Amino acid sequence: MSKRIKYRMLVSFLIVFVLVLSATVASAKNAQDNNLEAFFDNTVNSKLEKYHIPNATVAVVKDGEIVYKKGFGLADIENNIPVDADTTLFRIGSTSKLITWTAVMQLVEAGKLDLNTDINTYLDFEIPPQLEKPLRNTTAKPITMTDLMTHTPGFEDYPGMLFRLSKDELLPLNDYIKNYLPARIFPAGEVAAYSNYGTALAGYIVERVSGLPFSEYVEKNIFTPLNMNKSTYRQPPALDSPVRIAKPYRFVNGSYTEASFEYIMLEPAGSMSSTASDMANFMLAHLSGGAYNGGRILKEETLKEMHKQHFTYDSTLGGMTLGFMHGVFNDKNVLFHGGSTMLYNTGLYLAPEVNTGIFISCSGGNHLLHSEVFQEFMDFYYPIKAQIKGAPGEGNKGRAKEFTGEYQMNRRSVTTDDKIAGILAGGIINVDVDEDGYLLVTNGGETNKFIEIEPGVYQNLREGRTQDAFGPFHKIIFKTDPFGRIMLTTDGPMTYSKAPFYSTMSFTALAAIIIILIVIGSLIYWIISMIASWFKRGKNKSSGLAAIASWIGICASITILILIANLFSSPVDPVYQLPPDAYMPVKGNPLLDFIPILMWIFSCLLVASTFVAWWKGFWGRVARAHYSIFTLAVLGLMWMLNYWNIFSFA
Repeated sequence: MSKRIKYRMLVSFLIVFVLVLSATVASAKNAQDNNLEAFFDNTVNSKLEKYHIPNATVAVVKDGEIVYKKGFGLADIENNIPVDADTTLFRIGSTSKLITWTAVMQLVEAGKLDLNTDINTYLDFEIPPQLEKPLRNTTAKPITMTDLMTHTPGFEDYPGMLFRLSKDELLPLNDYIKNYLPARIFPAGEVAAYSNYGTALAGYIVERVSGLPFSEYVEKNIFTPLNMNKSTYRQPPALDSPVRIAKPYRFVNGSYTEASFEYIMLEPAGSMSSTASDMANFMLAHLSGGAYNGGRILKEETLKEMHKQHFTYDSTLGGMTLGFMHGVFNDKNVLFHGGSTMLYNTGLYLAPEVNTGIFISCSGGNHLLHSEVFQEFMDFYYPIKAQIKGAPGEGNKGRAKEFTGEYQMNRRSVTTDDKIAGILAGGIINVDVDEDGYLLVTNGGETNKFIEIEPGVYQNLREGRTQDAFGPFHKIIFKTDPFGRIMLTTDGPMTYSKAPFYSTMSFTALAAIIIILIVIGSLIYWIISMIASWFKRGKNKSSGLAAIASWIGICASITILILIANLFSSPVDPVYQLPPDAYMPVKGNPLLDFIPILMWIFSCLLVASTFVAWWKGFWGRVARAHYSIFTLAVLGLMWMLNYWNIFSFA
């Protein structure tokens, strides 16, 4: 056989081999794509049915390509308009922060911002160094951009100043930042407490340094290079056909109720609207060294710095990169960020090790829908082989008892009447221990069993998704906060400090119930006593100081009941799932504004009347004891109202 024939045979063989290999790879890829499509179609549709979700959108990227994108449900139920992944906008809430942090890193890359410089350098007003009591005398180090990006600036939180239903009630970013500067309650860089204000402050610094309004800056420097032409921070978004926003609905009493457009007060922290396709481009840029389809938003080395973990309480915990939350899901490192408004819920997940990104957004449903879908995706494609097992060892139960109690999140207000709001809105983790020494940790209405792996460190025996919105919640480590209290730390930008008994919700609720019963019972007792005395002795039943003391008790009781009725007069709206005063301006009531003064007056008069009643021997001993108990109940109520800042007596 000639060399030429052998050569031709070899070339032919190689060509056939390449063609067969290509066909095999293409077939495998098509099978994988079909498998992926079937997985998301089935999973998302089942969630929509389970949680009565009216509309949703999903995008999946892998290995530099968009491998799946789809709209689910109706963007407009009345007009029967379906969701389109390319043209239907969803409000993505706090997922917007990732664009804000990307903008910050662009300015760092350009040498216009320094991550470790006092942010006062970039502001036209001063963030004071003083901390709020009881750390007022603590010397606080300056807040840096790294502190803002890792949610450790130490600010308190104002949950009542996030949403509005009227554009007229929006404040310009400049005005909000200066007029609603929160108190500093922790030293910067020490306590993780998720901060919307901190992100908005970073957005304001972007404005100051770049010379452009924030929304214009991101449009020019992020949206345009990535061809995210439908994304915007503007409220409401300027819509061009065929772009439309998915109308928000809530399933109430068996049908979908349409809600109004919600305005986000802190633009850089959560006002963005986007499509699944646009967010797919953003994910691809972050998974591809800062570039996508010819557009570049960051250099590769800058992106690596951004994706690197910059804050955690322990190397075994997930923490914060410069903007992304970090956690380990099914043994894979994941960078992610969720976002919830009153009406929309969103999640963005990047798994760099497998070069995959997932974006999910919906209206009117479970706020952790995206984490459920992502966890099921990880379980399906990257199942965990080894399950965590074990039993508590000797002495575990005794050590665990040290950590039992109620833990309240450190994302809270301490100086305003929002002090209790964040705690009541799911800001509590309860820790108990069972007979075997397992730690029982209740978070988000779900109890998980933890086992000690070393003193102060506990591993969740449950794999998969938990009810925690800030990370996997698979490990907790107990530390000490700046107040000297036990602090529960876990994945992500949130910590929880152990509450003293008098500020726990169980004590507060029990004390409030007892006080209300005493007040109502006393009022009924005094009214019945007076009516009975009228029948016995006529209308000149009693006189003098004893009668005055009784009337003081009656008037105090009525005032307290009016106050309590007012405190519970704002029920949670079934559509917006918040009390109306959380998204509508509160109109002042002169009568209610006068109640604190009345309460002060009645408290002083009750103390004086109690003293005089025992001194002069009014009524019988039982009646005097009852009056004393009533006075103590009123004083206890005054202390509670003052402690929770319902109204201040300072």
